[in-house]
Amino acid sequence: MAATTYEPELTGLLIVDPYNDFLSEGGKLYQLSRETLESLNVVEHMRQVLAAARSRGIQVFFVPHHRWRENDTHLHWKTMPPVQASTFQHHVFADGTWGGSFHADFEPKPGDVVAHEHWMSSGFANTDLDLQLKKHGLRKIIIIGMRANTCIESTLRYAAESGYEVTIIKDAIGSFGHAEMEASLTFNMPAYANAILSTQEIIEKLSG
Repeated sequence: MAATTYEPELTGLLIVDPYNDFLSEGGKLYQLSRETLESLNVVEHMRQVLAAARSRGIQVFFVPHHRWRENDTHLHWKTMPPVQASTFQHHVFADGTWGGSFHADFEPKPGDVVAHEHWMSSGFANTDLDLQLKKHGLRKIIIIGMRANTCIESTLRYAAESGYEVTIIKDAIGSFGHAEMEASLTFNMPAYANAILSTQEIIEKLSG
């Protein structure tokens, strides 16, 4: 298979769930994420990938998880998977709060696309992300953000099944510990991703 290339007119960068609750000290999920965020320098690598994509003229997409809201529709749902129930129970990514706001380094800029919030894990399921990518004429995506074995992996799988070429930046994603990261990167993601690269590798490819 030919090596993946990153033509700006065909490529989009997806930043998944860059919330303070995940990425910032004091966030509700930060302590769970700390081990991978710090050991892999994830936030800095996310900054570097975003800067490289912007400098190349690559379209940026924000792929946000549903924010918890008072009197939300989930209160009346009859079924809910455990991962979703836990998020709602603890009011993670609460709308209008610091934790439910994007990290300061990942605020959308004019021209960026903010997709509809995904209810559980996949950035594509029940959102407009696929439509937005197609309307921009894109068929290749680079994914960074949180969390490796849930939203990143689910978004990757859905993208691959939808016909996109997908690149995962392995040190610009985090999770709740190295066991989760290793399972995703070793066993699951290679079956769906066209490329799994480091931050340095993707920067070199974008600059080249």
